[in-house]
Amino acid sequence: MDIQITGLLGLLILIADIWAILSVAQSSAKTAVKLVWVLLILLLPVLGLIIWFLAGPRGR
Repeated sequence: MDIQITGLLGLLILIADIWAILSVAQSSAKTAVKLVWVLLILLLPVLGLIIWFLAGPRGR
């Protein structure tokens, strides 16, 4: 049972991270800023997602 819940939680985090990365890519921020945000989201999936949600660049 624990494996299924953990797998589902991991899948939801992956989907949220992909959504955040796409949102960063579509934002009007400079390329270097986009790169930093994408690296932050990839290296710290949960914490990076929270930080992006609070302070990250928004879409167009």
